[in-house]
Amino acid sequence: MKKIVNVKGVNIGEGMPKICVPMVGSTLSELLEEATNLQNIDAEIIEWRVDFFDDVMQVERVKEALTQIQVILKGKPLIFTFRTMKEGGKREIGDAEYVTLNREVIKTGLIDIIDIELFNDEDIVTSLVLEAHEHNVFVILSNHEFEETPSKEEIVSRLVKAQELGGDIPKIAVMPKNSADVLTLLDATNTMKHQYAEGPIITMSMAGQGVISRLAGEIFGSAITFGAANKASAPGQVAIAELRQALVLLHQNA
Repeated sequence: MKKIVNVKGVNIGEGMPKICVPMVGSTLSELLEEATNLQNIDAEIIEWRVDFFDDVMQVERVKEALTQIQVILKGKPLIFTFRTMKEGGKREIGDAEYVTLNREVIKTGLIDIIDIELFNDEDIVTSLVLEAHEHNVFVILSNHEFEETPSKEEIVSRLVKAQELGGDIPKIAVMPKNSADVLTLLDATNTMKHQYAEGPIITMSMAGQGVISRLAGEIFGSAITFGAANKASAPGQVAIAELRQALVLLHQNA
C-alpha cells in the first residue's frame, strides 16, 4: 500500500487531488491581505512562492512574514517555495543563499512542506531533505521544464530520482507543444503511479493545452493540483471554483 502524506489532517495521495493555491505578494502587506482572503477559500493547501517577495534575501524578514501568515492561515497546510529563475521563478539565487534560506525556514517550525528543486547539486538536495525530515517537514522534490515535454521514460526517471533522494512527494511540470505531449505526461504519470511510486506524486502539463492534466489527477495519479485564487504563479492554472467543480465531477464518476 502506498503511503499517504498527512499534513494537518489533509491526506495527500488519497481521494480527490488536493487543491493548492499560491501566495505571490511582493510585500508583507500584500501577503497578509492574500492570506486573509485565502482563509475561507475552497483549497486544502497554501503555497508561499517566496521568490515573489521583495525582502526574500533578508531571512529575518521572511521569518517575520511567516509568523504573521501562520497566525492568519491557522490550520491550513503551508508549502514554502523559492522557485529559481531557471525553473520559472521570479529571481535567481546563489547556492549558498538558497541553502541558507531554506534551512533557516525549516528550523522555524512554521512550514509543513518545503519545495526543493531536484536539479540542484545532489549534496544540497540530500542535506536539505535530511534537515527537513529532522524537523518533521515534508519535502516536495520538484522539476519544471518550460521548454518542452521530455520523453515518457525521462519523466518517469526524474520522478523516480526525486523519490530515491528522499522526496516525500516527487513533482514534475512540463511544457507541451502539442496534444501528444500532454498524453506523454499523463502516460508517464500513470506508469509512475502503478509501477514505481511509493507515495503521492505531482505532475502537470502546463499552459492551455495541458489544463486537462490539472483536472484528471485522480484518474492518472497526480495528488495535488495548483489553482489560482487571484494571480496565477504558473501558466495554465485554473480558477479555484472551476477547478473544484471539475475535480468533483471526475471523482463522482471515477
